[in-house]
Amino acid sequence: MPTPALLLALLPCSAPVAAPVDGAASEAADRPGATRPTCGLGAEFHAGRRAELRRRLERGVVVVLGLPETRGYVEFEQDKTFWYLTGVASPDAALVMDLDAGAEILFLPPPSPRRERWDGELWDAGDDWVRALTGFDDVRRSTELVEAVEALAAERGQLWISMHPEVARMDGFDRARPHDQRRARHPLDGRPSRAEALRDRLEERTGLRADDLAPALADMRRVKTPEEVAAMARAGRAGALAMAEGIRSTRPGVGEWELDALMTYFQVRHGASGPAYHAIVGSGPNSLVLHYSESSRRVRAGDVVLVDFGAEVDHYATDITRTWPADGTFTPRQAELYDAVLAAQEAGIAAVRPGVTMGQVAAACQEVFRERGMGHLVRHGPCHYIGLEVHDVGAGDAPLEPGVCFTVEPGLYEEETGIGVRIEDVVVVTADGCEVLTADVPKAREAVEALVGETGVVDWLEGGAPRTVAPPPDRD
Repeated sequence: MPTPALLLALLPCSAPVAAPVDGAASEAADRPGATRPTCGLGAEFHAGRRAELRRRLERGVVVVLGLPETRGYVEFEQDKTFWYLTGVASPDAALVMDLDAGAEILFLPPPSPRRERWDGELWDAGDDWVRALTGFDDVRRSTELVEAVEALAAERGQLWISMHPEVARMDGFDRARPHDQRRARHPLDGRPSRAEALRDRLEERTGLRADDLAPALADMRRVKTPEEVAAMARAGRAGALAMAEGIRSTRPGVGEWELDALMTYFQVRHGASGPAYHAIVGSGPNSLVLHYSESSRRVRAGDVVLVDFGAEVDHYATDITRTWPADGTFTPRQAELYDAVLAAQEAGIAAVRPGVTMGQVAAACQEVFRERGMGHLVRHGPCHYIGLEVHDVGAGDAPLEPGVCFTVEPGLYEEETGIGVRIEDVVVVTADGCEVLTADVPKAREAVEALVGETGVVDWLEGGAPRTVAPPPDRD
């Protein structure tokens, strides 16, 4: 998914075609937590993240709040910062770390059998299994949080909180922060962000200044551990297999919304908790809109279909874009633009290695467009970090090192012809180059055309034959 213009300044190889769905269970499986509660990527991983934060901050008291229960009838999704440090994906939790003593306290709600009869198992301070599962020896009721923080703050004399905006699945700091700022400036609203409210309340109660630990966490999150890379590989595979089915099921007359829904299902089938961000399913003129989200047009013969869509698996996002011809064959101009974008992406991926920057990778992409006289058709930068958030945190100009994950997504957009082409993959930097984590969907032009020609799920629903009838009108 391309980054907003504000982030631009900071700023692969063909793959096998996925096998057609045969109705077998294949990779479909229970999600984590289906039979018993789980702790994120494991208690050891999250304890290691807390230990690294403690090493960086050295002294003081850390206070991090998880998100409260949802306001609407939607599935609860935990704040990314809180989950990263605890692995706890249940509402109304809090973390306090006494850095001087090396002590850690997990706060959870008091037991509520009535609430659990309605909502199912919720983590609470009365659950004996929480300590063994999370690695927290000290688990207390959330009603004791304020008193504990005030006592520790008075003893240590220093407070740390995260001023990173609250972010859950399908959120991102580059959307959340401007939203919070607009709301705070609104003459009839004026509410501060949750982080600002926490800072103000803590400073009022303790008389101490609350320092921001977000920069330290951002630097930690920029370089992924092996556990994180493995989670991102799972997300990449789920998203790629879903994208391949979207390509396979495309015919003139199919609705953008149908492809959106179909790919969402296949992501979930292959282990995703859901989309990492809203689907961009743009056919024809909609392929020119960088963050198009309406999915309301029917695909027409002669269109290109640009889909930018990714799964979230185990709290980690993937980000994939492919562009393909609606009726299976690129027109000469579509092919010319497509080949240029693919060549630019291949040049960018070839430039990835430890020591270079994302800016240098972007320059390798741009050089291909410049040589082909297409630089004027570029609308966005080709690289952004990815991880817990689809546009992840980290210094954009820092030299790459093994474990850094980011996207390579050059694109060209030609208003006169209504052709938008973007190709995007997620790479992880290795000791001598990079690995593509989203390679299970093709991008070589001939392979993409061949995949459109295969029978897909939508074809099976329509009786096994490609749809050739005149499409009905667009949805309102």
